[in-house]
Parts: sequence; C-alpha cells; structure tokens
Amino acid sequence: MSSAPQLLLLTREEAAREIAKLSDEIRAHDKRYYQQDAPSISDADYDTLRQRLEALEKQFPELITPESPTQKVGAAPAEGFGKVRHSKPMLSLDNAFTEEDVGDFIIRAQRFLELESAADIVLVAEPKIDGLSFSVKYENGELVLGVTRGDGEIGENITANLRTVLPKHLIGKHPKIAELRGEVYMKHDDFTALNATRLESEKFANPRNAAAGSLRQLDPEVTRSRKLSYFIYGWAQISDDVDIGNSHYEAMNLFKIWGLEVSTKGVVIPTLKGGLADILNAYDYVQEHRSSLPFDIDGMVYKVDRLDYQERLGFKARSPRWAIAHKFPAEQAVTKIEAIEIQVGRTGTLTPVARLTPITVGGVVVSNATLHNEDEIHRKGVRVGDMVTIQRAGDVIPQVVGVREDMARGGEDYVFPTTCPACGAHAVREEGEVARRCTGGLTCPAQAVERLKHFVSRDAMDIDGLGAKQVEAFYNEGMIANPADIFTLEARDAEGLSRLKNREGWGEKSASNLFAAIEKAKTVTLARFIFALGIRHVGEETAKLLARNFISFTAWREAMMSDSAREQLLAIDGIGETVAETLIQFFIEPHNAQLLEKLSAILSITDYVPPARLDSAVAGKTVVFTGTLEKIGRKEAKSQAEALGAKVASSVSKKTDYVVAGADAGSKLKDATALGVAVLSEDEWLSMIGKNNG
Repeated sequence: MSSAPQLLLLTREEAAREIAKLSDEIRAHDKRYYQQDAPSISDADYDTLRQRLEALEKQFPELITPESPTQKVGAAPAEGFGKVRHSKPMLSLDNAFTEEDVGDFIIRAQRFLELESAADIVLVAEPKIDGLSFSVKYENGELVLGVTRGDGEIGENITANLRTVLPKHLIGKHPKIAELRGEVYMKHDDFTALNATRLESEKFANPRNAAAGSLRQLDPEVTRSRKLSYFIYGWAQISDDVDIGNSHYEAMNLFKIWGLEVSTKGVVIPTLKGGLADILNAYDYVQEHRSSLPFDIDGMVYKVDRLDYQERLGFKARSPRWAIAHKFPAEQAVTKIEAIEIQVGRTGTLTPVARLTPITVGGVVVSNATLHNEDEIHRKGVRVGDMVTIQRAGDVIPQVVGVREDMARGGEDYVFPTTCPACGAHAVREEGEVARRCTGGLTCPAQAVERLKHFVSRDAMDIDGLGAKQVEAFYNEGMIANPADIFTLEARDAEGLSRLKNREGWGEKSASNLFAAIEKAKTVTLARFIFALGIRHVGEETAKLLARNFISFTAWREAMMSDSAREQLLAIDGIGETVAETLIQFFIEPHNAQLLEKLSAILSITDYVPPARLDSAVAGKTVVFTGTLEKIGRKEAKSQAEALGAKVASSVSKKTDYVVAGADAGSKLKDATALGVAVLSEDEWLSMIGKNNG
C-alpha cells in the first residue's frame, strides 16, 4: 500500500537480521493478542512492523521462511480447548490508513476485474468491531460447532461457550448447512458492570480483552454470566438449498431473517455507489458518531458487494482482494512519566515500559505505555518526569508519541541498562539489532520459566498436568531449573527432596498422574523434540522440515556440529540464512550442548518416519526441482513429493536421487549431469508418482 514504510539500501545480511528481529517481534505480539488477549502495542505500531517485514521480504524473497508471520494468520490455538481445522481459512484483512490507500484498493479491484470505471465497483461499508473473531456452524438450523480464529487454519473449539451467546436455532427458511463468520464483543455498559464486580488487580483493560477472556472460559456458565454480544459479518459456506442472493448486502439481510445479529446493526450504511467520495463521507460520519455507539470500533470495513466479483477477486496469502479495513486515527492525551521499567521477554529482549500518571484516553484509564526500545527513548528524548503525548491507536495498548517540549521537563537523560534486571547477566545488542538481549539464557528466570513453559506445551513435549502455573511454581521453588530436571522429579520426590505429594492442592493421585505423563513424554518424535527446544525462528513447520531431512537426532546433532552445517542447512528447500545462522549459534553455545547431552541420555527421541505410502516410488528419496514446470506449479510439485514421503532439496548434491527438470533448467541441471544424478522430465516425474493423466 502507499503508506508502507520506505526501504533503505540494505545488504542481504542486514536484511536477514532485520527480518529475524521483526519476525520475532510480530510473533510475540500475535501470541499476546490472539492467545493471551493481552496486546502490548497499538494496532498502528503492529501494522508498521508488519508492513516493514512485508517490504523486506518482497525485496529479499529468498529470506522468507515457513515460520514467517507473513505466511500465517493470528497465532496457534491456546491450550485448554480442543483444536478444530477450519473448512476454509479464516483470513485477516489488509489495512488502509489514508484516502489514497482506499482509492488504490478500488482501482486494484477495477483493474483485476477489467471494468471500465471505478464507479462500477459497488461497496458495502460496515463498522469494524473490536472483538474476538469466530466461526460457527449450523446444521439443519442447529448450532453444532463454534471455533476461534486461532492461526487461521486451526482454532479452539468453543462450541459450548458460543451457545451462550448466539441463537441455538435459526428461524425462517434456513439452509441445511450454514458456516458463518462473526465477532464476539462486549458493550460499554456491560464492560463497566463487569469490572465493577472485580478486584482492582483483576479488572479488564478494555472491552475487547473482556470479551475474549470471557469467551475462552472453560466453564460455559462463566461465559453466560458475562453478557457478551456478537455480529455476523460473513460466511464460509452456505448450502445451495437456500438462495442468499447476488450481493453481500442481500446476504446480511437474509441472516437477520434467520434471527442473527449482523455487523451493520448500530450503524446502517447502505450500498455505496459513486466512487471514493461517498465512501469517505461514510467513514467521516461514523468516526464523528463513534463515541455514541454502545460498542468499540476501530475503523470501517469496505467490501465489494457483488458476490460474483468477490469470487473472481479471490484471496491473497493472508487476506481477500475484495475487502479492506480503513482504520481510524489514534486518540491522544497528555500525562507524566513517573518511571521507566524494563521487562524481560522469553527470548531475553529488554523492553522499556513507561509508568504514567493515570489518565483517561478514549474512555479507558491508561497507566502504562510502551517505549519499544532504547533507540526510541533516545530518539524521542524521553526522561522520567517528562510530560508526554500518548495515544491509543486501534483502542488497545498506548504508546508514547513524544515529549511535550512546551511543558516542564524531567531530570537527567535515561540510561538504558546493560545488565538484565532479572538475573544480572550482561545485556548485549548485536550489530544491526535494535533490541538489547540478556545473555543469561536458561540461567535467567525471566527466560527460563517461559522456555520451560514452551518445552512442556501441547505441541512440544505435551506433558499433561504440567501447565504454566505449575512450571512457574516448580521453578520458583527450585524444583526444576532446566528441561532435564523435569524428568528427575519422580526420583527426587522419592528421596524426599521435593515432596510433591504433600504440596497444597496435590495428593497421591495427582502426583502419580504427573509422573506418568512425564514418563510417557520420555518417548518423543524428533520433530516435537526440535520444536520443544525453543530455538529462535524454529517453529513447528521448520522443526518438521529438519526432522524430515536429517531423520534421526544423532544425524541432526552431528550435522549441526560439523564444518558443513551451513551448507547442509541451506541445501534444504525452505531453510534460509536466518534459520541456518540461528541453528549454528544454538549448537555453538556450550550450555545448549550440555543440555542436549542430558536430554538425549534421558529421552527416547524417535526417528522421522515418512508417511506410509505403499504405492509411492519416491518415499525416502531426495528430489530437486528446477526450471519451469508446465503441467503443475513448482509449489504444487514440491507439496506432492513431500506428501509421498520424498525430501525436497533446493540444491543438487551426491545425496540427490532425482532432479526434475522443466523448461529453461539452469545450473542445477548441469550439477546433476556432472554428479551423475538421475534427471527426469516433468512427464517422467508425473508418471513415476502416478499423476500423469496426459
């Protein structure tokens, strides 16, 4: 979009470092927003981070990894609920911040559809509700399934909770199957009433957090008591036994007939015609009357109204081409910085937070604001005691915009600490990084606890009964200091060192159950084990990729400690410089090597087993694709090969079994010929895997 940040002239190495930093930041913010319902930066700051990452990856596409936030939506489902895969992905929306951005959106749609005039694009404008997105499925009019957005592919099963908010039955002439998408939110009056019943330390920061936290209660009766509201804003599937019309606007009106609340309620804006002026007039009208609405909104959503146009426009990786969110500008106020405190994150990042004299901004009392990093503090000249302008962009966590030079200033310049406030270890700032990180690793309590929580989590070692609270308590009491200690808990309990059975809230049965879960976790797949280690930039998909290519823990460790580690990693399709460097640095660190030695002696780390395909001639084979494939795309070809148990590499070596050469094949074909590797045409490859249909 036109408001994307401008790129500087960066080398590939500089870009790799910045992409790694941005990816870490965005993933952390996604987790806080989507999983924990506790965002720590404003929407505007988040959008700036993502725009910068997208621009860098566009300039350096070879640095894109499977774990990049640009390849995903939201965050993985939180623990506590069953997981459900969406029938169609729940995508995000692109954002518009200026009139020019909105105009560009209309022109792009016009050109894509090859229409004569932008006036031929008819849009529907709806308020952008600030709540928690969900998907709900009705079968024969009965509510049978409710799911959170999650990471866009897989969400949490919150069916019982959604039944306390949405109608259990549709009315009127409804379809056999209706899978709808919507937003749960909390009205201002209900939010105020709820907070009035809670202790000061337990009050929700804003209605969005209250709604999200209420919808994720394990007890549906708690959800029922919270007075939640909802809007339906779209759908994933409507069975063809009911005609929903030719436009989005018609469909929304039909949903109202079925007894559902739709997202035009409260601010009804009819179908817009006549181009950009009408759209911006609607935007200005809603922004002007925003404070009179009974719920929070943070912008407007514009959608191409005609359903056939929506279908033709389709989707990009993360968002539809037929819709865009036009954000409202931030609300601002002036207050005093009383202190600057440093928070230490799971990866050791030191983040400064301003403690403010409490002030109301946009109807919410604000007492904290992010200062991002030490460069921002120096750039803005922030000192303790300064009067500063703060803003709530997107109605979430505030940020310090700048110092009020016309008002009384604070004392001395703020000196950013060079030691970790949690453990006292050196806090270093690598070249090209804006973040200062603690070097304490697992010896730092701020990092160790979070790393241990990750290690035992469902998608990692999956130790049932050892949740976040237990990990924190065990660590604080000296019962576990690193992952290896978890597996000696039972022996130490028997020796009377921890007396787990006699702890408050525990007993013989609960202790036995935990020990059984720990014993079960001693057998773990290679992919899960790699993911559990919490290595930067190595998420679930990258862990699976490493397991698929190295097969065994021994082979992986030996490869990572060899002189050819970088070469071996970069030969794997999907592994770039960023991930390779992080893995190499992980194995160089002595305490990591010691931990791996301990864990490998305790655990049974099972080898990667390719998918069982009796009809596959390529299971276990290493394949390289080169040139232009005419019958299937390269991406589809790689996906097919991996599904059949093959390993897809990005470069040719003596270990390569087949090179599939399309048109205009280049150096990889020459390498294959020189090494004597079998070369297949596209047709020969398709015939080998049983996909050649002519």
